[in-house]
Amino acid sequence: MKNIMLDLETMGTSSDSAIVSIGAVVFDQDLGIIDRFYKTVNLQSCIDRGFIIDGATVTWWLNQSEEARKELKNSKTTIKDALKAFQDWLPKGHIQIWGNGADFDNVILQNAFKRFKVDNPWPYYANRCFKTFKYSFPTIENIKQVGVAHKAVDDAEYQANYLIALVEEFKLKEVL
Repeated sequence: MKNIMLDLETMGTSSDSAIVSIGAVVFDQDLGIIDRFYKTVNLQSCIDRGFIIDGATVTWWLNQSEEARKELKNSKTTIKDALKAFQDWLPKGHIQIWGNGADFDNVILQNAFKRFKVDNPWPYYANRCFKTFKYSFPTIENIKQVGVAHKAVDDAEYQANYLIALVEEFKLKEVL
């Protein structure tokens, strides 16, 4: 089984929010991070397809680091092309897709695929919630942020490393 940690950066918190970047990593309990995927998305291409922008989220982005705000600038990749690239990158076979919130990353990306009338590239039963898992156990202190906070691929790697640490600390091998 392959585990994929997904992280999106968006311009809202609803299931039809505009996506500004898609980050994901393939990870393994013993091998760590195996592969990385990262695409920034042209915001106008999302707006043109009816994705939603939330004012509070725009304000939140304005208060993030300059490095993080680079997520929002100058991407020429359309949302459709980013989704296709992700679909092509996604490993085949038995997978688990971990997102940071049962109602966030996975749902937003699945809705984006649906908007383009593309079958979801993973089965519904492959969805996993990192946030629920993380808050079900005591905090692990020694996991350091990878790269830039709110750069989707860096956040995905951090979350995967955190999940691996939880599995090891609490001897939960059957999770991965």
